[in-house]
Amino acid sequence: MSATVLIAGLWGVISVHSKRKKVIPTRFHRQRREVCFVPEKKNGEGYEAPVFVPWESLRVWIFETRGVTQYGVQQQYGMGIGYVLPGTNQWVKTEFMTPALPLALAEWEALRGYMEYEINTLDEIQSPLSIREEGDPPWEGAHTIRNAHRRLHRRRRNGEVGWCYTLGWYLYHLLTFWTLPGYLAELETWLLRRSGTKSLPPEMVEWSKPLPKEQWAKPSEELVRLSEEVRRIRQRDPQQSIEEVFAEAYRNQEVVA
Repeated sequence: MSATVLIAGLWGVISVHSKRKKVIPTRFHRQRREVCFVPEKKNGEGYEAPVFVPWESLRVWIFETRGVTQYGVQQQYGMGIGYVLPGTNQWVKTEFMTPALPLALAEWEALRGYMEYEINTLDEIQSPLSIREEGDPPWEGAHTIRNAHRRLHRRRRNGEVGWCYTLGWYLYHLLTFWTLPGYLAELETWLLRRSGTKSLPPEMVEWSKPLPKEQWAKPSEELVRLSEEVRRIRQRDPQQSIEEVFAEAYRNQEVVA
């Protein structure tokens, strides 16, 4: 059983890696406040010309699906990004799955933080309760599990967890081959970095170049007002969920308009 799981895991890493090598990544340009997409052709052979979309014109949504299978009820979560193809009324969208709903929200918040608040690294937005440490590389690996190990003993010394929790932690990680999942993650990262970046379209390369500060694009007045309203609501009630905060901010803006 364990060997089967290991083989399946290795096959999954190789399969995902082979697919990623063919993908031209989406790029976000903070200074231009634009996003560059390179759509894949419908026949799957190659890519279309790059599409440059204003950052504030994107539409992003979080979804949760539920279905019944022979194994019971299953739930899936994910995030979608959509935009109107410039010069047309055609909507283009892409969706991807995440392990949980909060992670789908976190994906968007990481992008939004980069574009709106000049956040450049995960260390700047990482929760203090996480298992990343200062100076860690921006990917998960064996260091992640070692960090978790040190954190477990620190919490045990501080009386935050008991012996039952500690025993369960060790049992789980022994069953999952201790640091092996971390080394598999590092192997996948190494393969991606070794393969190099796929040749980018010349238009995308030119668009990606930095701009002089006086040419940087500014956020719209509507976004500035909405951001100020969100901060005001958060200060009034820090415990209010982010979904309710944004819903109230949009309602207030509609009243003002």
